[in-house]
Amino acid sequence: MARALRLAARGLGRTSPNPMVGATIVAADGTIIGDGWHQRAGTPHAEVHALEQAGDRAAGATLVCTLEPCCHRGRTGPCADRIIAARIARVVAATEDPNPLVSGEGFRRLRAAGVEVTVGIRADEARSLNRAFMTAMRLARPWVILKAGVSADGMIAAAAGIRTQITSHESMLRVQRLRAEMDAVAVGSETVLVDDPLLTVRDVYRDRPLVRVIFDRRLRTPPSARVFHTATQGPVIVLTDLRAGDSAVRELETAGARVESIEGSLESGFRRLAAVGVQSVLLEGGARIQQAAWEAGMIDEVRLFVAPQVLGRSGVPFAGDCGLSIAALSGLKSVSVGPDVLITGYVHRPH
Repeated sequence: MARALRLAARGLGRTSPNPMVGATIVAADGTIIGDGWHQRAGTPHAEVHALEQAGDRAAGATLVCTLEPCCHRGRTGPCADRIIAARIARVVAATEDPNPLVSGEGFRRLRAAGVEVTVGIRADEARSLNRAFMTAMRLARPWVILKAGVSADGMIAAAAGIRTQITSHESMLRVQRLRAEMDAVAVGSETVLVDDPLLTVRDVYRDRPLVRVIFDRRLRTPPSARVFHTATQGPVIVLTDLRAGDSAVRELETAGARVESIEGSLESGFRRLAAVGVQSVLLEGGARIQQAAWEAGMIDEVRLFVAPQVLGRSGVPFAGDCGLSIAALSGLKSVSVGPDVLITGYVHRPH
């Protein structure tokens, strides 16, 4: 299973809206005779790659996979049927697929055909690997990571409305790698007004479009914002209350935005993103939207880059009054990134 999990992780940032899946086929004598992983949506699944590699030797062997084999026909055929046809004797899976089109039916089909099925091996690791997919399937919203760069005294800017570079080049590169793994990066309108960011992936490779999201209830985003000049990098979605002004909506749509109603609720905005296929969101700023998302219970994970510099009392505090406590996060870890320290932890464990 450890091998299958490593194989699955090769799909990081590539398979959405499908899950990352790895599969290994083991002969009766313990020999590995087939490996596979899901490489991108619309292409063969991990089990199919492993079965093709094993060929006729798959008969009587054990297939180890990180997720329940599918049993429905989407852009590819059912993996359960391929496993049965290959005469696999046993399937060992980490966890059930929460997709309502599967949800245990793959296991039932295998057992009905006489295949022995074992479930639950290293399940926590498998769920953690696919935490975005699991959250989207079970809660109908994306997995949301709050990312911030803060000074040693907990500030995110030197003063309100002042663009401030706090973290190192090494941390900036780490953020680009994180963007490359996510479905979407999101900011509030205040960040657009102050920083005018491009919200693109730079200096690292990404082979699919990145959705850029702006939370803007009052439609303050100017049509001249630089993000609208990067349409080749991916769509720009503005989440707002459409009652804020039809003329402003038309101007943003002319600039290239896709304007969506959030019906006055931040949670409805995240759910709307899930409805259009966004399973993971990197919430980068600013302080108001991050605090609002925290208070709404929408933050699942925190990644905090702490720089050694001190900004002083005139700075803008990271957590404000929202009650975000780093010490209260579960699975807390820290690692050096250049001169900075990256602190990570879960607010909600993967579902």
